[in-house]
Amino acid sequence: MRAQRGDPRPGRLVGIDLARGLAVFGMYAAHVGPDPETEGGVLGAVLQLAHGRSSALFAVLAGVSVAILTGRTEPVSGRDRRQAMTRIAIRAVILVVLGIALALLDTSVAVIIPYYGVYFLLALPLVRLRARALAVLAAVFAVVGPQLSFAIRFAGAVPQTETPDTVVDGIAELLVSGTYPAITWMPFVIAGMALGRIDISTAPVLRRIAWLGTVLLLAGYGGSWLALNVFGGRAALLASPHAAAVAASEPGAVSTDSLAGLLVATPHSGTTFEVLGALGCALLVVAGATWLTRKPRVLLVPVIAVGRMSLSAYVGHVLAMWLLDPETMSTPPLLVLLGFVLTTAALATLWSRAFRRGPLEHLLYLATTPARLIR
Repeated sequence: MRAQRGDPRPGRLVGIDLARGLAVFGMYAAHVGPDPETEGGVLGAVLQLAHGRSSALFAVLAGVSVAILTGRTEPVSGRDRRQAMTRIAIRAVILVVLGIALALLDTSVAVIIPYYGVYFLLALPLVRLRARALAVLAAVFAVVGPQLSFAIRFAGAVPQTETPDTVVDGIAELLVSGTYPAITWMPFVIAGMALGRIDISTAPVLRRIAWLGTVLLLAGYGGSWLALNVFGGRAALLASPHAAAVAASEPGAVSTDSLAGLLVATPHSGTTFEVLGALGCALLVVAGATWLTRKPRVLLVPVIAVGRMSLSAYVGHVLAMWLLDPETMSTPPLLVLLGFVLTTAALATLWSRAFRRGPLEHLLYLATTPARLIR
């Protein structure tokens, strides 16, 4: 790996790196941090924000990565497009295999990496589209995907098991029934592609992104609140067999036994309301992170370093959880979380001073070099 000198290479979207670093830390909070319900107060609210929303931000940034790999604001064509698509396809296959290997470690983490690979593959037909078309497509998927998911699962067309028994079951989990199924998560990825197709370096564009994020956040979480508390949705939910889980607002607890389940916006519930709200949060984070990095800020350097090697940071924390098993530790969860965050930030900062890419990022780069042979 080549040594890096000075600041990130010219043209790099440092704000995206910062947002990606925040997404990684958000996932740490969800996986090893204190339970938001027991913490309460400001800390509980901050921790609650990480649940579901950090993984959604991760998916949006996956779409941004696809846009960057395929020409950023101007989609590549011809040989360049074929090479870019081949690189993405190779990355996708490696991520699926790596993610399955991590899942087999049987930690408490619902590993997002294999889903990430599927998102990349499904995004390939869209790489020639520009920002406006991608934004429209993301909106369509956000509305249609959750309803289609509900219908498929309600009809019993996919298995509802925690451990897939066959390849077909595994594919069904990645596409429809898993924790991050493509059918309801592709809107995040497509929206990220649209984001990557515009120049987000200027103040007017950042303001528009922030306003859009605010509108989506209010439409998602506010719309769900109105549907549940003003238009009678909560009564219908509480009449379902899973009333206790619904009342506790447990992530992913909404059942397909009632159409009213489509009115919630809890993390991983896969509803249109949740997609809109989480996407709004992601856009606000991207806008804020990009604004913060318009000028050099020393305190952000460690988080940016983590974002630049987010795959290594994510895989590293899963391996650490496998080795340490935080659930059996007597150390308070908040201290465990701080330990994960500070250790990762320190290692990433030191690594970035010597190398251009993270360790796993470099291996991915080497694995995709055969794409240059595509004519």
